[in-house]
Amino acid sequence: MEQELTKEIAQKLMEIKGEARGVVFKTDTEYILKEKGEEGLKKVEEELKKLGYPIKFKETRTMDFYPVGLRALSLLTIKKVFDFDDGKIKEMGKKAPKISTIIKLFMKYFLSLEKTIGQVSKMWEKHYTIGKLEAEVNEKERYIILRLKDFKIHPVLCKYLEEYFSSVTELIVGSPVTPEERRCDFKKDKFHEFLLTW
Repeated sequence: MEQELTKEIAQKLMEIKGEARGVVFKTDTEYILKEKGEEGLKKVEEELKKLGYPIKFKETRTMDFYPVGLRALSLLTIKKVFDFDDGKIKEMGKKAPKISTIIKLFMKYFLSLEKTIGQVSKMWEKHYTIGKLEAEVNEKERYIILRLKDFKIHPVLCKYLEEYFSSVTELIVGSPVTPEERRCDFKKDKFHEFLLTW
């Protein structure tokens, strides 16, 4: 059974050191508007206000930095307000790279798998001030292993990122990708590890 979203949980998330770019809220905004419309967006904003951390989604700035805890809090609030299951959070992650201006910019310049994977750490650093993303690629056997270290925020991001990474990989390889989180630092591992196969 999932823990109820409370002011105490929100406060603990907001105490986590680190920041995320505002583009993460832009992708949330796009998703909510398409799924639930303006009224849905308003409901999420009202719930965040009740929790003590108001966001005006349309006023967030793509390249500005915001507390990383707010990134998790946004997803948890969306999940609560619309009674979303993990599948819907994964769906949000899957759609986000197609909206992200940062990802679009990188895809414009790094069209080959080798070049893009070589830039994985830099792409991560463009989105977050904490965590380190490393990649191992085997083009012949058609897989990528991504290891995300020093990024223990909330398990909701595990589901989101699993499909986010899958979607980015699909943009690069041009084939459907199957993601699997094989390790998770919420399950006593020292880092997150995602296997992406196609």
